[in-house]
Amino acid sequence: MLKNVRRTNTCGELSADHVGQTVILQGWAQSVRDMGGVCFLDVRDRYGITQITVDQRSPQDARDSAGRVRQEYVVEVEGTVALRERPNKKIATGAIEVIATKVTTITKTEPLPFAIEGGEAHEETRLKYRFLDLRRQHLQTRLIARHKAGMAARTYLDSIGFIDVETPILNRSTPEGARDYLVPSRVHPGMWYALPQSPQIFKQILMVAGMDRYSQITKCFRDEDLRADRQPEFTQIDLEMSFPTADTVMEMAEGVANSMWQAVRGEDIGEVPRLSYAEAIARYGVDNPDVRFEMHHSTITGILAESESNVVQRGLEGGGIAKAMCVKGIQPSRKGFDKWTEFVRRYGMGGLLWAKVTDGGWTGPGSKLLSADEQAAVGAEVGAEAGDSVLIGLGQPGKVNPGLGRLRRHIAIEHDLVKSTDFGFVWIHTFPNFEWDEDNERWSSTHHPFTSPVAEHVELFGTGRESEIMSDAYDLVCNGYEIAGGSIRIHDPEIQGKVFTALGIDPEEAEQRFGFLLSALRHGAPPHGGIAFGFDRCVMLMTETDNIRDVIAFPKTTKAQDLMAEAPNVVDGEQLAELSVKNTV
Repeated sequence: MLKNVRRTNTCGELSADHVGQTVILQGWAQSVRDMGGVCFLDVRDRYGITQITVDQRSPQDARDSAGRVRQEYVVEVEGTVALRERPNKKIATGAIEVIATKVTTITKTEPLPFAIEGGEAHEETRLKYRFLDLRRQHLQTRLIARHKAGMAARTYLDSIGFIDVETPILNRSTPEGARDYLVPSRVHPGMWYALPQSPQIFKQILMVAGMDRYSQITKCFRDEDLRADRQPEFTQIDLEMSFPTADTVMEMAEGVANSMWQAVRGEDIGEVPRLSYAEAIARYGVDNPDVRFEMHHSTITGILAESESNVVQRGLEGGGIAKAMCVKGIQPSRKGFDKWTEFVRRYGMGGLLWAKVTDGGWTGPGSKLLSADEQAAVGAEVGAEAGDSVLIGLGQPGKVNPGLGRLRRHIAIEHDLVKSTDFGFVWIHTFPNFEWDEDNERWSSTHHPFTSPVAEHVELFGTGRESEIMSDAYDLVCNGYEIAGGSIRIHDPEIQGKVFTALGIDPEEAEQRFGFLLSALRHGAPPHGGIAFGFDRCVMLMTETDNIRDVIAFPKTTKAQDLMAEAPNVVDGEQLAELSVKNTV
């Protein structure tokens, strides 16, 4: 520990080995208990808590000073370490106390808007006073975990030859799916910088430049609607390699994840299973499945193809599908099934066909709409037994898959089917390269336009079979969250041109938007690929919280506001005039 002019020890390190020593501690008065003749101060810093005892063994000046201390005053205490008569096993320093010989108030505090420990406050209040909120042990523990995870990732990457390279924050606008944050240029009136949604283009250029292995823990910015696991500015562990295969990148990424989980949790993530995108959708309905529990989907379109039920036949019209899943050992009330039905309607499903399985057969709507043979066949397909529930979705794949997929996780959370300390990792690979944008009636990139198609599908460009083209892309999923995503990139300018054509981007527009990358690709680009970790999400999972704001020191609200710093704020007219812009609201 670095020497301090005054402090001899932190508030978390004293033990029975220090008994009899004279020490000086500095920190915050977490609690003050005046027992009449005896005053106890719990002094806290980042490292822990130490009990200070001020009694007849202390000089009168120390007793007087202690009597004036209030919660969250910053204090300095000098005294002698002694064994406690009644040890406190709940804290690391619980075997000892410090008998004060001097108590000094360094700074006072105004009345607190909420209690630092043991009290609850609305999140907006805590974010407004984030400097107080961050004194809470659980938040400090999470930020320390974040530090350990970052250090572990850097150390691992350094050990396998990665070089940390910074990429620009001010750059040109190259939309990658979300809105850019734009910054006006004073020097070039009417022109704008964009904050990076990711360093994607620059890390590809670094491969063209011969850096071979690049890494960076970097800020990225996206102007999009927020939620509990998303922020407008977020942190990525950004990685790129030359001459890899997808297997190479995935192996490296598993090493990064393992280094972080080892540093923070002391756990090895083990061998990560792999599923193709098609397998994930068939089994789980979504491409970010939570694999910690069962309730796998079964496609039963064939079983119900000849059903005499009009409801079933309407669901199968126009390419519709039928999928079912079994909820083992759970049979909610009619009201519970109704709530599940309303849940899937959020994803466009018309409803949910359900049945309870009993020793005497099925009960509920499923027993009325399906024949006895169909019930038996569906039950056998999903492994249903007495005491289980069978849920069936009918309709277009784009609605049934996510509807049942999200319901599957909703039920698991609702009925506490997984432990918060469990970690379920899975790779999802071989995604469709393109998805149809109904609003604009054109193809868009599933990931980004620099994602390489699998080699055997290059011949499908220009044939009208773009929906069949798969990409050499991969996502790492943990507990139902995508925590990393990447792909092998396009290094051949000709293939890059085919992708742009499929996306409706003509050569002139491509040069305008991505000219410097295309120029680099024409000057000897090696095969390359990479991945980016959502660092905030990783720390969120490792520290067992479901709110990403808990692992970011100064987060934004769901309205993209910093309540403490009061950002964004109004800028005066003179500043706007310098930038050649003006407010329109």
